[in-house]
Amino acid sequence: MAEIILKNITKEYENGFQAVKNVNLEIGDNEFVILVGPSGCGKSTTLRMIAGLEDISDGDLLIDGERMNDVAPQNRNIAMVFQNYALYPHMSVYQNIAYSLKIQKVPKAEIDKRVHEVAKSLGLEELLDRRPGQLSGGQKQRVAMGRAIIRHPKVFLMDEPLSNLDAKLRGQMRVEIADLYQRLNTTFIYVTHDQTEAMTLGTRIVVMRDGEIQQIDSPANLFNFPCNKFVAGFIGTPAMNFFDVTCEEENGEVILRTNGGKIRMNAEKTQKLKAGGWIGKKLLAGIRPEHVVVADSPEKTVFSGKVSVYELLGSNAIVYSDTDAGRIIMNTSQLEEHTHDSDIRLGVMEERIHIFDPETERTVTN
Repeated sequence: MAEIILKNITKEYENGFQAVKNVNLEIGDNEFVILVGPSGCGKSTTLRMIAGLEDISDGDLLIDGERMNDVAPQNRNIAMVFQNYALYPHMSVYQNIAYSLKIQKVPKAEIDKRVHEVAKSLGLEELLDRRPGQLSGGQKQRVAMGRAIIRHPKVFLMDEPLSNLDAKLRGQMRVEIADLYQRLNTTFIYVTHDQTEAMTLGTRIVVMRDGEIQQIDSPANLFNFPCNKFVAGFIGTPAMNFFDVTCEEENGEVILRTNGGKIRMNAEKTQKLKAGGWIGKKLLAGIRPEHVVVADSPEKTVFSGKVSVYELLGSNAIVYSDTDAGRIIMNTSQLEEHTHDSDIRLGVMEERIHIFDPETERTVTN
């Protein structure tokens, strides 16, 4: 069992800079939790405090109810996989994987048994005699994971382990890590700036910005119900479109008026906008590229403009258009080619619109 609780965790350096600010997070046994955010948001610092590689300035770190602030890293029963593989170049794959057990003076027969079990699970059996310099990037990362797995730790900490790999190999390794999590049935905490990794791997995602937690939720809820503009814009590829609107009431309906059209609100959003006193006020709206469509009539046109870039990606296409509301991106499975500078009219799936307070940037309808 490995339940981890962070209570009001803060990391402040000698120059007064706070890398992590009052973080509160509960991670249940066998969860796969992702810390995600842009560079410098404090996610790796948080992970290193859990590992004991960074001192905690304020707050409490509990693992299975025991306060760990002053416990040495080697006594926390935690294994960490880094962005750089940190393998011993003069040792074979076998020796790298076995090293931690050798230090613990585990009997040789037990070491040999566990090394071969780990190697088989990671597809490294044929590589045990090789040295790191003879391995590919993906093979090195599997060796690094094998070195962590063999210790049977309570918690796996992974700090951007795939960032050094090419796109194809990252995809393969994502599947291997997900499979590993299912087989090991233990707690994983994984840091990444890649929101695709976060969405595909995590049971829960912690979105961070400037040392603070913005939202903790399931991948689906983060995508569909972001709590603010930052989360809405960070999660999803391509990023969400944002544009200014005015909230109006027209013939008993609540609409969001853009420069080139209007978006009708459903009953639920109508009620929330009225209750919030937003009628007649400026708001910030957002729509994901997947929910932008080519308008089939003037009445359904929300944006009018010209195509600037058309990217065909096989089963879908990304269309960038310069409109009366600014740059609008559409991700569509309708592969009708739109040439540069051609006219385009765009509509939106009205039920998928997101609405934010332009001052606080908090959502007003979730």
